[in-house]
Amino acid sequence: MPKKFALHAAELEKLATGHGWCIASDKIMVDGRKVGWMYREESSDELDSGWRFFAGDESDEYANDPKNFSLYDVNTVSNYDPAIVQFLDAPVGSAYFREGSGNLKAANH
Repeated sequence: MPKKFALHAAELEKLATGHGWCIASDKIMVDGRKVGWMYREESSDELDSGWRFFAGDESDEYANDPKNFSLYDVNTVSNYDPAIVQFLDAPVGSAYFREGSGNLKAANH
């Protein structure tokens, strides 16, 4: 069954172009949730930004099922949660979480 995304392609704006692709949870892309946890790992290839986006409450069972994640252009995920844009140039190893106030905050390493 095809995924039914929370936003339609016609709704997407150019918020963060040129960053490459990323992996994002269906809880963001299908359910329309905000990014609750994001981290940047080493890129798997030259087009991979290294960014990985989660709503933050995915169970281990959910996170271990690849059907719950897909590859997206970073700009697409930015349209779902524009708050991530300010962090996209952070180096590999960076991680951010959404705190109680609703703001994204750097995670302690």
